[in-house]
Amino acid sequence: MSARQVDAGHAAGGTPSDRRIRTFHPRRSRTTPSAASALNRLLPIWGVEPGAVPCEPSDLFEPRLPVVLEIGSGMGETTLRMAAADPAVGILAVDVHTPGIGALLAGAEREGLANVRVSVGDALDVMDRLAHGSLVGVRAYFPDPWPKVRHHKRRLVQPAFVHQAAQLLAPGGRLHLATDIADYAEQMLVVCSAEPLLVNTAEGFRQRPAWRPETGYERRGLAAGRPSVDLVFERL
Repeated sequence: MSARQVDAGHAAGGTPSDRRIRTFHPRRSRTTPSAASALNRLLPIWGVEPGAVPCEPSDLFEPRLPVVLEIGSGMGETTLRMAAADPAVGILAVDVHTPGIGALLAGAEREGLANVRVSVGDALDVMDRLAHGSLVGVRAYFPDPWPKVRHHKRRLVQPAFVHQAAQLLAPGGRLHLATDIADYAEQMLVVCSAEPLLVNTAEGFRQRPAWRPETGYERRGLAAGRPSVDLVFERL
């Protein structure tokens, strides 16, 4: 996902969805029986439509919890491990990939995790709903790299996205990004470093911190000779 397109539609006062560039590749994969069952049973309970997310996302949890917005939860492996490691923090995972959301819901039920909520759709629609300072974290691990130069405008990490993410973070909250695409990593570093509301918690890139589990995508990248880097910026 990425920042909105600024074009003639913007000048004409179109809606955000009219101006938006799609920043994710649609994926096709089979929904397993367990994931399909979880979608049917649990999405009405633990799911929320992007347009219905409350301004204060902590309201999604009972009792209320500080919330991290996870953009692109994939098959949910990392989400589940991080939710289990920190049950005092709620995770709102947003993805367009329903088989992955189903797998995440099935895993949350299996592991008895009460601190996971999901939304099927574009994370930018969710971000538009949230109040400033309402999150303790925003994370996007291995967002679509859009490798062709002419498609770089579709990348998630653009100035407008980073500024909006920073506004949504409470002081001390973290924007945590990871990628294994070298030129995208450089773009992330430049864009995030230019945001005055954020400060880098390292000199530049950092190795995967202990709190972020290695993802399946990351393992495949390493096997193909693509090491990953992390960026963790903190809200001032």
